[in-house]
Amino acid sequence: MTFLIRPGSPFHARQVQARAHEHWRCAAELVWGRWESLTEASRQDKPGAFAAYMSALDAEAAAAQALADTCLDQAA
Repeated sequence: MTFLIRPGSPFHARQVQARAHEHWRCAAELVWGRWESLTEASRQDKPGAFAAYMSALDAEAAAAQALADTCLDQAA
């Protein structure tokens, strides 16, 4: 019986990377939603909308760093 093994990263590493990628995509979508809210906010609601947008940017940056870390772990 022959078993074909696909070279590359182990299955678990690919799952971790896929989850990190999905998390980043969700965070990026949140940034776009918060940006739209900011552009449509009234003058009095702008400070709160801006704070929400900045928070979403921070979350997206953290998710991007986590995704990069999974790629670096795979390369090492």
